Amino acid sequence: MSKAMKKPDLRGVTVATVLPFSDDSSIDWDGYARVLDYCACPDGIAAVFVNGHAGEGGSLSDDERQAVIERTRRQVGGKPLLSGIIAHSTAEAIHQAQLAEAAGADCAVLFPPAPLGGGASATSRAPVAFVQAVSSAIGIPISIFQYPLASGFGYSPETLAKIAALDSVIAIKEGSDTIFAYDENRRAVKQADASVAILPSNFNWFLPQLAVGGDGILSGLVSLAPHLFIALWQASLADDLKAMRAVNERLYPIVHAIYGPAPIMDMHTRMKVGLKALGLIRNADPRPPLLPVPPALCDAIATTVGTARAAGDIRLA
Repeated sequence: MSKAMKKPDLRGVTVATVLPFSDDSSIDWDGYARVLDYCACPDGIAAVFVNGHAGEGGSLSDDERQAVIERTRRQVGGKPLLSGIIAHSTAEAIHQAQLAEAAGADCAVLFPPAPLGGGASATSRAPVAFVQAVSSAIGIPISIFQYPLASGFGYSPETLAKIAALDSVIAIKEGSDTIFAYDENRRAVKQADASVAILPSNFNWFLPQLAVGGDGILSGLVSLAPHLFIALWQASLADDLKAMRAVNERLYPIVHAIYGPAPIMDMHTRMKVGLKALGLIRNADPRPPLLPVPPALCDAIATTVGTARAAGDIRLA
């Protein structure tokens, strides 16, 4: 891997975009363009992450993932563009990463492959070998998608430190889902390479993660409430805890509506329900095996979004 590879600056707010579908489950490109205009193009959004969980990347074909990258690039211009690599094997991850690079992605975000859920993520040997194999096959840098520890896929501080020491790794999307693990991982990564960006991404943990220390925010919820996350990040940059708390209070009802109900896997579909309530997309349904949000919960989300819009916390151009 060349030491001279272009490494985008991922400090700031990165939006993990949701992907709307039509009634027949094909991609709603017009709706997606409106979503990008709303959440990816405003000033204050530093980077755009596609084909991740929020974008249902695991349900897309190779052609669809490439089309998402290409269309996003045309619409967001020169902003750093990250693409999720959700694979079941190293060979499949290499294939997806090479396609992402060819389509115009600036960074490949590696999700842990399914076999690492069997305990291989508890030690560094297999995860480091996986990252090395993918990075040696592409010419763009890599970000690591850190799962909640309870999932069985989350990496240990030792593993993240060894991964962060690889020249091709530029960021960790940190979703360990405990503040203690977040701080331990942040410290281990920064000791290994202080230039590797730590991007908080933990549902209702945004304020405490940033208060401990972080280089930005990466979240699907930015798709629904971009201006609040921009405000939270700006307050963090200013070391203004009072302002951070004020933004967090405004963000709380949205966080509760999206992440509060079970099952948590419906969170991105709930974001689409909110975008539908704003009139940005026509259909909020996900691709199977995910299911639509029940009508009563859709009504509650729409009410929350409407209240936030009336308060100016969610605003359309």
